[in-house]
Amino acid sequence: MTAPILQLKDLGKRFGATEVFSGIDLDVAAGDRIAILGASGSGKSTLLRCINLLERPDAGRIVLDGHAVGEGAEAGPVRYGEGELTRLRQRIGMVFQQFNLFPHMTAIGNVMEGLVTVKRVAKPAARERAMAELTRVGLADKAEAYPARLSGGQKQRVAIARALAMDPAVLLFDEPTSALDPALVGEVLDVIRSLAEEGRTMLIVTHELGFAYHTASRVIFLAERGIYETGQPDAVLKHPLRPLTREFLARHHQFAF
Repeated sequence: MTAPILQLKDLGKRFGATEVFSGIDLDVAAGDRIAILGASGSGKSTLLRCINLLERPDAGRIVLDGHAVGEGAEAGPVRYGEGELTRLRQRIGMVFQQFNLFPHMTAIGNVMEGLVTVKRVAKPAARERAMAELTRVGLADKAEAYPARLSGGQKQRVAIARALAMDPAVLLFDEPTSALDPALVGEVLDVIRSLAEEGRTMLIVTHELGFAYHTASRVIFLAERGIYETGQPDAVLKHPLRPLTREFLARHHQFAF
């Protein structure tokens, strides 16, 4: 079998006295499309932020490309250098709920920014790459538009183009449609589906269960401060084995297979 691109080993996170999750073990292979589901407060977004080290885990290790990230013992505190964080975030891209675009930059400027400032790509080459990614997400005609002139769906597609421009090995999507009007959800999900068809490796926190069923290769359900149930979409979403998974799906019965 091919070695995983990304591994989480006994990952844990707490905020003060509150334990968000512990003992998270996960192997992510090239081409995996993992949908992460769970009730509000189950730690879905925090898990993604720990993977990208926007939040520092309190326990466990992240292994990327076969190498443990950070310095320290498995059971002790791990230290992360700034250079290492930069390299990790180039390999693991993230798309946020609220887009996080620079309002004073055009769409193409937002997509170019990481290429120029982090990868030190010359501006002409960065512009060419940024335009290619905007074209990929269907926004070539909006390259010179500022975020204030874009719809929510267009802003999220610019954010996806920005992540893609950095050539990440893994893409993290943190509820990418939760801030959108219902009429705009489909255009963003269509882009993510097209990335899945390209074989992109993705972890997607989503409340769109029909999308998860049709797009994911694996589903993870978070509950009780850990991975409560996991398996292929047909198994977890149609035939869940555990009670909290069944209760969650019963509350979200409107999705279509």
